[in-house]
Amino acid sequence: MVDSLGVAVVGFGWMGRVHSQAYARVPHHYPALGLRPELVAVADEVPGRAEEAAARFGFASAARDWREVAADPRVRAVSITAPNFLHREIGVAMAEAGKHIWIEKPVGLTLADARAVADAVTRAGVRGAVGFNYRNAPAVETARQLIGAGEIGTVTHVRIRLFSDYAAHPDGALTWRYERERGGSGVLGDLASHGVDLARFLLGDIVSLTADTAVFVPERARPTGATAGHSRAAGGELGPVENEDYVNCLLRFASGARGVLEACRVSVGEQNNYGFEVHGTRGAVFWDFRRMNELGVSRGDRYQDQPVSTVYMGPGEGEYGAFQPGSANAMGYDDLKVVEAYRFLRSIAEDRDHGTTPADAVHSAAALEAMVRSAESGAWVNVPVA
Repeated sequence: MVDSLGVAVVGFGWMGRVHSQAYARVPHHYPALGLRPELVAVADEVPGRAEEAAARFGFASAARDWREVAADPRVRAVSITAPNFLHREIGVAMAEAGKHIWIEKPVGLTLADARAVADAVTRAGVRGAVGFNYRNAPAVETARQLIGAGEIGTVTHVRIRLFSDYAAHPDGALTWRYERERGGSGVLGDLASHGVDLARFLLGDIVSLTADTAVFVPERARPTGATAGHSRAAGGELGPVENEDYVNCLLRFASGARGVLEACRVSVGEQNNYGFEVHGTRGAVFWDFRRMNELGVSRGDRYQDQPVSTVYMGPGEGEYGAFQPGSANAMGYDDLKVVEAYRFLRSIAEDRDHGTTPADAVHSAAALEAMVRSAESGAWVNVPVA
């Protein structure tokens, strides 16, 4: 027997649509889950947006105020895909209302915000998931397994990159993303948070770091209406960009490994250039999100002139088998969010965590906060134990 679970989405920009589509696809890819999500409510403060979402995706009801979702007894789980400055208030309120929460990273504006949400989830005894989707790629999970099994020897160093051009256009609108009060950090929260999660997932805890940040597009035009995604605005009143476009960071891990993490949202010529290279004493692994289903692997005993093989993911790696029947058939970004939704729902069904949790967001936020302090002081900063 398949039980239904009433779910809601709060905040219906692009990511709200991604979550809604993921819920709809979970039963197709994971028919044995035993829990079928039912889209019962959607909320967005922009007039008409929630109603449009309800009509398009089949939500039973629509509202402008997220508090109506918190009070709705039909809703047992909530996706929180609203802007960053609302994460803490909504996340804590939903947990206290007894709702399981799937919340997008970075989970608030600060380490205190992430901790508040994580603590609320723990106190309420509900399940929580966080949108660190890149670790769900089968190639990333395979890389972690190879590293953990010692296939590349002792890890010596890693380089993680997250370059994008989504904010490169000078006419990009001055939305909440560029304001400290509503967006918090800039590329730190948006892209570097993913990088920190990948670093921890692959290599373990980061103990100290030093960082440098910069703003390369200092002013943008204020939008005249509601925005979604990365909208453009031209001719409007100019306002200052208050958070960073770029970060470069040196990392030290508890294992003794060293790392470099670099992220930029204004990299002209770069579209979602995300990936990593992990080097060990006997080999290395290489991953590029744009070739998501491939993993470069070098291992053996040659040390010098050792070749790199391309390994194509197949049904034996990670969640690949839920999507494709044979190696080298492509999975995409939206599939990673389906995996995320599945693991969230499985956590609810089994009452134990699968996949990312708010604790992972706390670890990420601790590192991001250390980056801010380091960029201000120019010094190495210890990453607090989350």
